[in-house]
Amino acid sequence: MAQEPLVDELKLIPGLKIRLGEPLARYTSIKIGGPADYFLEVESRAALSQTLQLLDRYGVSFCLLGKGSNVLVSDLGVRGAVLHLGREFQQMEWREEDGKVLVTVGAAYPVTRLVREAVRRGYRGLEFAEGIPGSVGGALVMNAGAYGSEMEKIVDRVEGVSRKGEPVHLDRREMVFSYRDAHLPPGTIVTQVRIRLEKGKVEEARIKLRELVARRKKSQPSGYPNSGSMFRNPPGDFAGRLIEAAELKGKRIGKAEISQRHANFIVNLGGARAEDVRGLMEMARKEVKKIFGIELEPEVRLLGEWPSSSLGE
Repeated sequence: MAQEPLVDELKLIPGLKIRLGEPLARYTSIKIGGPADYFLEVESRAALSQTLQLLDRYGVSFCLLGKGSNVLVSDLGVRGAVLHLGREFQQMEWREEDGKVLVTVGAAYPVTRLVREAVRRGYRGLEFAEGIPGSVGGALVMNAGAYGSEMEKIVDRVEGVSRKGEPVHLDRREMVFSYRDAHLPPGTIVTQVRIRLEKGKVEEARIKLRELVARRKKSQPSGYPNSGSMFRNPPGDFAGRLIEAAELKGKRIGKAEISQRHANFIVNLGGARAEDVRGLMEMARKEVKKIFGIELEPEVRLLGEWPSSSLGE
């Protein structure tokens, strides 16, 4: 429930827009999600710091929602505040230095748009991220990757703020990455990422990009909303292969379906609920564990209020 004194103070912060009880389905790539107590669109770093300081003073929890991929929001919604980064976090700057290319990009900038801009300029190193549906900040946090590369290999510096609104600065040598995790200090909100690329030939970059686009279109589902990969790949294997081998492709609960094209995707056929999706996730984990003895770990984050779950979220 919204606290009126907090709402009154939030309204005084320049560069902050407030919506109470805002449905989150429109902000997620799978088009599922109940309401947030406070939905806060933050347009600047100054507004972000002030907002976080205020939420801390009132003891209100918060989470960040970027482009809404790799996340499943509960049908019951999210208690506390959901932050959504706006204009100042969508800026980008390019420069060349000692034969290298440095791009400084806001955390809310779409990954795919950044990839195509780099290719248009003839810069190499980002092609693997073509088709990753999220924001640059989200890709950094989860160390997103594909086709043998990942964010870890190109990140040079990260800027952000702590849960209390204090500045955070991390050079690459201070960061420790692992599979699908950047291990940032708890509560850190990424505001800007500096990426190091290489100069190349425009046509070569375009050819490689076209090849990867074709591979994604052939292997991944299209036409229905989804959250991206639902599970992390276990060591030496692929979650999609295991789920397919368990004969779960095409299984449905309500209007949610384990994709018939790629078994590590769950698609929203229209009107699916978060509980439908979670039910399919639990089905996949149970069957893969029973048949192969392998415990699948969710890659998608579960946000909001949930009944008790074997997913452990």
